[in-house]
Amino acid sequence: MAEMMSSGVELMFAGMGIVFLFLTMLVYAVNIMSTLIQRFFPDVPVSGISTSLSTGIDKSVIAAIAAAVHQHRRQHK
Repeated sequence: MAEMMSSGVELMFAGMGIVFLFLTMLVYAVNIMSTLIQRFFPDVPVSGISTSLSTGIDKSVIAAIAAAVHQHRRQHK
C-alpha cells in the first residue's frame, strides 16, 4: 500500500511540474508575441475617429444622459 501511495505522490508532483512548466512557457510566449506585435504594428492614433463620432450626437441628449447618471449616483450612494 505504501508503494502505491509513493508512486501516486510521485505522479502527482510530475504532473504538477509539467503543468507549471507549460504555463511558464505560455506566459513567456504571450509576452514575446505582445512585444513583437507592439514593435511591428504600433497603435494608430484615434483622434480622427473620436471627432467624427462626437459630431453626430445632439448636445441635449448628452445633457440628458449626464443628468440621469448624476441623479442615479446621488440616489445610490
